[in-house]
Amino acid sequence: MTFPAYLFYIAKQMNRGELLGSLEHIILLALARLDGGAHGMIVRREIEERTGRNISIGAVYATLERLEAKGYVSSVTGEPTPERGGRAKRLFRVEAAGKRALQISEQTLRCMTAGLESRWEGI
Repeated sequence: MTFPAYLFYIAKQMNRGELLGSLEHIILLALARLDGGAHGMIVRREIEERTGRNISIGAVYATLERLEAKGYVSSVTGEPTPERGGRAKRLFRVEAAGKRALQISEQTLRCMTAGLESRWEGI
């Protein structure tokens, strides 16, 4: 199967409007890099360190909630910690559907940028 046909096949499996937004994409990538349960502040720190992008913790948690509603991530409540005044952390991880969404997003970007490199030389 050729690359564009493969992309079409995968994209067809997702519902219309299910392509990742840029923040969803970045947050899923951060979770994948953190490889396992990570709470919102760790995700935020990973994004800021890797991209230099300043992102509010509220935006991180709102996006994590949206990704969980889509079935792309799951969460569990960790043990309460004294540093947090006895409150527990909510730990998130990427699910198989989230990994597929990342693949589709990456392949879509590759298809859309293919052949444009020569147009960017003068920029």
